[in-house]
Amino acid sequence: MSEGEKYNKKKFAKELEERTKLFAISIIKLSIKLPDTPEGRVVKYQLSKVGISVGANYREANRSRSRADFKNKIKICESGASES
Repeated sequence: MSEGEKYNKKKFAKELEERTKLFAISIIKLSIKLPDTPEGRVVKYQLSKVGISVGANYREANRSRSRADFKNKIKICESGASES
């Protein structure tokens, strides 16, 4: 792998970390606007939990120690993203 390819992968990883962070912030802002009803609270809780975990899990995947660990953590991110 060339130095340019390594840089592009690292740059992509950092950009995606920032995007998942912004996604979490957007989820929080959206959840604040949900109605304070029993149903709204359930949706707010679940949406916040899953939306915030995507970024956290992605950052954790980037810090994984092996390729297998990375793949496993990315699958968790993918699952969380599809839920939200």
